[in-house]
Amino acid sequence: MKCIAVLTTTSGVDEARKIAQELIRRRLAACVQISEIESFYVWEGTVHDEPEYRLLIKTTDERYPDVERTIRELHSYELPAIYAFTMDEVYEPYADWVKMYSRGIGE
Repeated sequence: MKCIAVLTTTSGVDEARKIAQELIRRRLAACVQISEIESFYVWEGTVHDEPEYRLLIKTTDERYPDVERTIRELHSYELPAIYAFTMDEVYEPYADWVKMYSRGIGE
């Protein structure tokens, strides 16, 4: 089991908080951080410059499918960005904490 960081963005802080709270409630993540960012992107042939909220979700590779499913279930975007990075180098006690709190409901 490896620690991963999953990233997604939302258009509003309320939606970001709703996703974060549900991931924590379901014990699919040990921690979710929300940051206000400015995003430049192309959507349907038009360049956009919009404020967004980035969620940095700390979890494990085993939980990724459930994390992705939860984000998709709660997200308002037609095509939400959902992707993960493996944490190759992690302070071991922190990695243990992430693994312990990303076990899922009922475990």
